[in-house]
Amino acid sequence: MIIYAAAVPATPTLAFDPGAAYDEVKRLRTALLYHDWPTLRQLLDAAEPGVRSHLVRFAADWGGIELSLHDQLARAPEDPHVPVLLAARLIAAGWRIRGRAMASYVDDDRFAEFHDHLRRAEQLLIDVTARHPDDVAAWTQRLLVARGLQLGQAEARRRYDRLARHLPHHLPAQSALLQQLCPKWGGGWELAHAFARECAEAAPPGAGNAVLVVEAHLEESMEAIDVVRRREHLRGPQVTAEIQAAAERSVSHEDFRHTYGWVAVRSTFAMAFHLMGEYRAARDQFEALGPYTDQAMFGYHGEWRAAFTRARDESYARGGRR
Repeated sequence: MIIYAAAVPATPTLAFDPGAAYDEVKRLRTALLYHDWPTLRQLLDAAEPGVRSHLVRFAADWGGIELSLHDQLARAPEDPHVPVLLAARLIAAGWRIRGRAMASYVDDDRFAEFHDHLRRAEQLLIDVTARHPDDVAAWTQRLLVARGLQLGQAEARRRYDRLARHLPHHLPAQSALLQQLCPKWGGGWELAHAFARECAEAAPPGAGNAVLVVEAHLEESMEAIDVVRRREHLRGPQVTAEIQAAAERSVSHEDFRHTYGWVAVRSTFAMAFHLMGEYRAARDQFEALGPYTDQAMFGYHGEWRAAFTRARDESYARGGRR
């Protein structure tokens, strides 16, 4: 008798484009590539406020559009979308100039150019939010400006509160404020964790907002100088319980849906579970992601694509079903 071994499912080839999972992002990028402004405006007009904020985020990473955006702004100064897109692009370019290093390692010239980009973006966004106070995308970008220009906790919270009047569970804005509340930006861990828990508990069951609890613990773990000590923080009983509860409220909940932002949410949980040694739980998230990826917080552990691949491969190898 011949016995055939069971086939092992192939591991999907990764798509390292964080926007690959979203059809609207593909249409957005095509419009940007061909400078098709009517299509771009139609796409942004049709998007819900929260989705529009995500689209602006993806557009910000598209280089080479600044001159065209300036031209469009001159042609249609009342257009609400073009100044937000231009501001987002300036902010993204500014943060790249600054780099990920601690402030003490950023030279004066880079800081000056970084701040110049942010100030120009702020002027555009001030005008937009004055004319359109419900523009969630503009307020989300203003949170990034507040952090970069070091405008302080009170101003960042004021901007978030203005946004939350119109969209109270907007995860990109909450994630931006969470960064502001971390000690590296003048906050404290008690503030950061309290805000993360507040957002998680206020959001509907199945929403992705509980990932903020994970983000806060991952950020705190980065205070450790090596990965071994980072793992120790995440494997503490209280932290483990909080992250597992966050998963049950979001990615493991029956109401969790693959709406905008789902790839980043699952990627963050996958990273946390991997570092915690919860390989089966990590594998569940990687399986749910399929070919899709997001930088999430993998960049803290080296080049993010390589870090993502290593974590996925180890989780598949060590997280087998029983």
